[in-house]
Amino acid sequence: MPLPVAGAMRYCGGVMNQSWALGDLLATLLERRFGIKAARSGRPLPELSAALMSGRGEVSGLQVASELLAGWKAASSDERIGFFQHLADAYDLDPGAVAEAAVSYAGQRDAATLERLLGAAEPPRQELLRRLNQAPGGTGDLVRMREALMAAARDDKALERVDLDFLHLFESWFNRGFLVLRRIDWNSPAAILERIIAYEAVHAIQSWDDLRRRVQPPDRRCFAFFHPAMPDEPLIFVEVALTRGLPGAIAPILAEDRAALPVEQADTAVFYSISNCQAGLRGISFGNSLIKQVVGMLSAEMPHLTGFVTLSPIPGLLRWLATQDDDAARAVLAAAEPGGDPAAVAETARRLAARYLLHARAGDGQPQDPVARFHLGNGAEVHEVHALADLSPRGRGQSCGVMVNYRYDRAAVEANHEAYATERSIAATRAIRALAQPARAARRKETS
Repeated sequence: MPLPVAGAMRYCGGVMNQSWALGDLLATLLERRFGIKAARSGRPLPELSAALMSGRGEVSGLQVASELLAGWKAASSDERIGFFQHLADAYDLDPGAVAEAAVSYAGQRDAATLERLLGAAEPPRQELLRRLNQAPGGTGDLVRMREALMAAARDDKALERVDLDFLHLFESWFNRGFLVLRRIDWNSPAAILERIIAYEAVHAIQSWDDLRRRVQPPDRRCFAFFHPAMPDEPLIFVEVALTRGLPGAIAPILAEDRAALPVEQADTAVFYSISNCQAGLRGISFGNSLIKQVVGMLSAEMPHLTGFVTLSPIPGLLRWLATQDDDAARAVLAAAEPGGDPAAVAETARRLAARYLLHARAGDGQPQDPVARFHLGNGAEVHEVHALADLSPRGRGQSCGVMVNYRYDRAAVEANHEAYATERSIAATRAIRALAQPARAARRKETS
């Protein structure tokens, strides 16, 4: 009998990575449970849904769940949308039953009336999803199902109700307590390394040699969160460079010919790429826990590290500049075009980037920039802004090459997070605040 995928991929370059043994075991158990094999029966998805909810025995229920998931994966786009619409209509709440149960609980607050209220207030499709999740591979299938659901909901707002049920359940199933943090290195399973290449969303990995440069040298680290039910699928991963001093550009970090820094000489850990891997888990936050745990692990391994910073893109900068009616913004936009000269507007681009990061807000009071929202919400501070830091086509097209360091000061992270959460207050150095106010700085210089 052929080995399960996870078991077959434990070897990379002839070396078994012992840290993946638990994941292999879990994957094997999931695949072998009751000997269930997914096969499409040909029955319509709504019919299979009704059969799954009929309350049959566990083995029979697993067989039906496997059939339904196999049928959904083989279904056409129209069939999938029809299934989502069926979930929205046939498995929705009964408002009358909810109201009646709420009245009963208001009159008599005991366990029985509360249980009735909770049961009435939960859409039946949540129980359907729970039963689907019991099938081998069900968790991963449901994550991919939600990805398709979110796309369909853009055209049919009624499906947003179904998405709320997926999100509600995923928030429990992917609770931080269930996640496992693993280091990714050159001896990790080939299947995992392939996924790291595919999921890298910030600085594309061009080849296996490029990946090797990011995970093998002693001054490089990569960490990922995994879920036991999806042992071969990273949920989110972070790439780390150990450096001496604050980095001001991405090219030296990714350079093919760079010399590895002896770990004992490093004083700074640089988070230069954080990638979410599963589109179907949008809205489930892993990043905060990932960064905190990685900082803790690196601190324990290398107590001599004194700085924990990012080298982050500013993906919304040029979009914001396009809304600004002034000569400086137009000059930076022109320099970002092919054939333009970012070096000619380097200091102007830095000032405008600082202003954007500190003062450009969305309707909810948070920063417009999505990367800024992530790091500031996790308690980081805007530490430094660098021009000419990413002159790749993507870097020029997003921000005229400007990048930013967000600093995670372990002594200030919680206070920064609390101030941001309650007051939308952005932590930043004095130098960045001064940089964001160029007119005021210019007047002081003229009068000095």
